[in-house]
Amino acid sequence: MASEKIGIWLIGAWGGVSTTAATGLAALQQGVAEETALVSSLPRFEELELADWSQFVVGGHEIRDTGFVAEAAILQQKSRVFSPEMLEAVGPTLKQFDENVRTGTLWNVGQTISSFASSEAVELAKTEKPTDIISRIQSDVQTFRDANELDHVVVVNLSSTEPTIDSDSDKLSWSELSARLDSDESPLPASSLYAIAAMQAGCSYVNFTPSVGSNLPALNELAESQGVLHVGRDGKTGETLMKAVLAPMFADRNLNVMSWVGHNIFGNLDGKVLDDPINKASKVTSKDRLLTEILGYKPQSLVSIEYIESMADWKTAWDHIHFQGFLGTAMTLQFTWQGCDSILAAPLALDLVRFTERERRRGTSGVMTQLSSFFKSPMGTDVPPEFAKQYALLEAWADEVVAEG
Repeated sequence: MASEKIGIWLIGAWGGVSTTAATGLAALQQGVAEETALVSSLPRFEELELADWSQFVVGGHEIRDTGFVAEAAILQQKSRVFSPEMLEAVGPTLKQFDENVRTGTLWNVGQTISSFASSEAVELAKTEKPTDIISRIQSDVQTFRDANELDHVVVVNLSSTEPTIDSDSDKLSWSELSARLDSDESPLPASSLYAIAAMQAGCSYVNFTPSVGSNLPALNELAESQGVLHVGRDGKTGETLMKAVLAPMFADRNLNVMSWVGHNIFGNLDGKVLDDPINKASKVTSKDRLLTEILGYKPQSLVSIEYIESMADWKTAWDHIHFQGFLGTAMTLQFTWQGCDSILAAPLALDLVRFTERERRRGTSGVMTQLSSFFKSPMGTDVPPEFAKQYALLEAWADEVVAEG
């Protein structure tokens, strides 16, 4: 295992979360960062023999003209993350990672995301069909794998939220869906094309976004036939994480939640994308469905997400919970969650890569339900979205892997 090299191929490579993940990985490799906030570094998982940070190399797809070094500097200046000393230490590694980034696709990403694109991405969008895009993505990943002599590549989607798709794709088999990929009218979004390309290239696929990605029966069929792993979707990092912890308390104490209102403000690039109502719809749905599943009934609820440019990469969520107790008495719980968006998400992305790579060594395929605790809308599991129950799946999986020796 010590000699294996693992690629991390980031979709949305130069976005805030990807840049933070790449910077954090480089800092871990240079020994200038602690492993705080990394679930995979907990003593609970020591016996799993997870890949060491030194074994990873980063590349990816991106639609903008920028770079890890430039974006890390912006995060440091605007959001007060990373020390100047850390950025100086990891600069050479980030420049090496920059060399591995290629131009992504704009297929069905929506007008807002397309407006950020480089001229090269725009030109490609004028001529490519889905089959062309998939072929190009595969070629880019294969070149990355060969050039770095990698044993495996994990593709991680950390791009901005796409608009919801309105099609019958969720009812199609892989043969039916693949037959439509030659069409200029294919409804599949970019996240699904990346997933198809990853699977056909023998890579694992992790969807950290609310976008569709591999969350289609046809793509699970493809994953199984290719013998690869996939998981998603929508990383659970802040307000929804709190809901997954607090809502079970109300349910288990038989307290009636009458209403739950959450207001979210943040100012990064993803916030700008979510300022578009078309893109916002996917995110709001993902954040709102959890309460009904946990409580067993639907309280009146409101989830708002607003772009406030001055917040930069910081986000604030205010939640107001109006609940009914004994003898019909109404009471209130309020909390405020303030955190740096990319700092919360990036370590989870790295965790998912390590856990996925470990499962890959077991020779399994399909959806990794044991990673449900990382997502707002986890795929392939009927386990209630209570954080404790989802985390128990991860612990049970770890015990099973260790028992196999």
